[in-house]
Amino acid sequence: MSPSGSPGPRRRGRGGGGWPPPDGPGEGTLAGQGPDADPETAARAICLRLLTAAPRTRAQLADALRRRGVPEDAAEAVLARFQEVGLIDDKAFAEAWVSSRHAGRGLGRKALAAELRHRGVADETVRDAVARLDPEEELETARRLVARRLPATRGLPTATRARRLGGMLARKGYSPGLVYRVVREALEAEGEADGHVGDDLDALAGWEPEELSGDDSP
Repeated sequence: MSPSGSPGPRRRGRGGGGWPPPDGPGEGTLAGQGPDADPETAARAICLRLLTAAPRTRAQLADALRRRGVPEDAAEAVLARFQEVGLIDDKAFAEAWVSSRHAGRGLGRKALAAELRHRGVADETVRDAVARLDPEEELETARRLVARRLPATRGLPTATRARRLGGMLARKGYSPGLVYRVVREALEAEGEADGHVGDDLDALAGWEPEELSGDDSP
C-alpha cells in the first residue's frame, strides 16, 4: 500500500507477463536491435545463434528470420552465403537425421521421410537420405522392436496381437510388407512352441498402417 492507502504500482515478475509486453520488440528480433540495425548483420547473428544450439535446415533458418522480422532480401543473402561456406547443408542434415533417428528411436523410412519434409528438406534430398538406410538394418530394427513388445501381448487373441504389433511398427514408419513379414515371423515362432498361432494370422493380410507417429515407444 502507498502512504495514502491506495494500492501502489504492481511489479510484474519475469514469468508473469512483465515488460516489455508480448507484442513489443522481443529479444533476437530486428526491431529489438534498434532503428540502425543492419538487417544482414542481424540475420547472421540469429542464424549463428541457432546453429550453435543445434543443426538446422535452410527452411528452418528462413522461418526463424521471417518470424524475427528480417527482410526477405537480407535473409536470402545471408542464407545463400551460409550455404556457400557449408554452415547450411541440408544433405548432411538429412543423412545425420536418418542415422540418428533410426538408431535412437527405431524409426522406419516413412517416418524419417515425414520428419525431414516437416523440417523443409527438399523431396529429392529426403529420398536420397532415406535410401541410404540399409534394408537389412531396417529389418533387424523392426524385429528388435517387435521382440520387445511381444511379451506384453501374450495371452491375447492372435489377431489382437498382430494388430498391436503391426500398429506399433506402422506408427514408426515401417512399410506394410515389412510389418506383415516381421509380425508373422514373431507370432509363428511362438506358435511352434505353444500352438497359439493359427488361421488368425490371415488378419494381417489386409492390414493397413495407421497414421505415422515416430514417438511411439516400444
